Amino acid sequence: MLYLTRKVGDSVVINDNIEVTVVEVRGKTVKLGFTFPEDVQVLRRELYDRIQDENRSAAVSEDLIRHLGQSTSSAKPAEEKDANSAKESDDS
Repeated sequence: MLYLTRKVGDSVVINDNIEVTVVEVRGKTVKLGFTFPEDVQVLRRELYDRIQDENRSAAVSEDLIRHLGQSTSSAKPAEEKDANSAKESDDS
């Protein structure tokens, strides 16, 4: 992690297209201003973490649904298996 000391009005530039400016300092609170391209997404860390957790949960649910769908389609009911066995015996 890079640590910088900046004063109000000072900026840092990231990748030539993102600028972070110290706008205000009040006690323990720092207000930052960001200038960045429209295709860049900037999120507060707590929001980013929540989105990542929800995405992981959705992926697990989707995998579980897919797995359950495969399990049920490959397991034929006993009556259907018996009917198929009887039909095969008749064909012989």
